[in-house]
Amino acid sequence: MEVTLVEVDVAIVAQAARASKLIGATVENDAEEKIGTIDDLMLVGDSVDFAILSVGGFLALDSKLVAISFDDLQIDRDSVVLPDASKEELKRLPEFRYR
Repeated sequence: MEVTLVEVDVAIVAQAARASKLIGATVENDAEEKIGTIDDLMLVGDSVDFAILSVGGFLALDSKLVAISFDDLQIDRDSVVLPDASKEELKRLPEFRYR
């Protein structure tokens, strides 16, 4: 199997969100309330499909992991926002467990 390399526009790539910066980032709602942190990003196929959020707890004690659609997040250089969400709503989602 032969691999074909594609030249990319590095200026565009440099503007993209880095997974290493997103993991651990605070997630706020549109009222600027902290509702969780990004624990991990999950890929299905060739795209990031889910964000695993840690919600509740203090210093990771009693926190719960939940999965949300990555597309629901609004990401810019300074913030990660999950519009119209609350910590209480996230806590009601099924708990996610890594395999």
